[in-house]
Amino acid sequence: MTIFSKGLLLLMMSPLFLVGQAASLTSENHEIIKNEIKHSFFLAGPNFTGIIGEDGEEIWDSGKKSARDGYVLKNGNILICWADEVREYNKQKKVVFTYSRAEESMELGTAVRLSNGNTMITESGSNPRIVEVNKKGVVVKSVPLKPDTDNIHMQTRMARKLPNGNYLVPHLLAFAVKEYQPDGNVVNVFKTDLAELGGREAENWPFTAIRLENGNTMVTLTHGNKVVEFDSNGKVVWKVSNSDLEGTPFVDPCGAQRLPNGNTVIASYGAQKGIKLFEVSPDKSMVWSYEGHRAHHFQILTTNGKPLKGTPLK
Repeated sequence: MTIFSKGLLLLMMSPLFLVGQAASLTSENHEIIKNEIKHSFFLAGPNFTGIIGEDGEEIWDSGKKSARDGYVLKNGNILICWADEVREYNKQKKVVFTYSRAEESMELGTAVRLSNGNTMITESGSNPRIVEVNKKGVVVKSVPLKPDTDNIHMQTRMARKLPNGNYLVPHLLAFAVKEYQPDGNVVNVFKTDLAELGGREAENWPFTAIRLENGNTMVTLTHGNKVVEFDSNGKVVWKVSNSDLEGTPFVDPCGAQRLPNGNTVIASYGAQKGIKLFEVSPDKSMVWSYEGHRAHHFQILTTNGKPLKGTPLK
């Protein structure tokens, strides 16, 4: 059994999960109000890192705060990245995998379990790089990065490996998302300091970059308080910001996830009160929100009792 199949082993231990018809949004149907959608999700945040049930209750707690990234894996284990280490927990909450930074000045930024069983991790520091680590925690591949800054904390955040073997990496102070080949060669760049987005003055620092199934790239712009979608040529084809929504829910957005129904969930990491996570439809209507713990990143697990299918686009 896994979190993604046969009853949601971890999640269904709680009575919080109400099985219902999953809400869907199409261009003909936007008549959905917030209380018709319920999500459970993994949350990596400054005050809590664990799993939140569909009614907002904590149902699994890692016991360690200030996580940056994480995934609930298909086998039910949970992979979590902190600045100093990466851990994988099994269903008994035993740590079954660890990887630690080599120096205190380094920062680990993200961790992704690859299809070959290795784990991809970003390391910021004097020699910023992506590493792929085997099950024993041994580095088996290293990809040098070009963040255009010596500011370790601002070099990079949520990197992801693409199906073609390349790596999609946001670099905050470079105002760019760069696509790297395994040898470190940059083959594509998505600029976030475009004039139409407000230029560098808008501080459109790219934080999470996601390659979508249609080939576009979705990027959260943290200080710029926007989420944008670029086509393969770097042209902005979709954008949502506080100007599109009531109540200014964008407050330093960090994590994001594109759902199978086309909606986008966004984490307002900087929000000290009010909305911390929210979901918008393609027409920029807010259809769900969460006001509990702050979220750096997250993973939506279920909608109205039904697990999300496929690889999470986050």
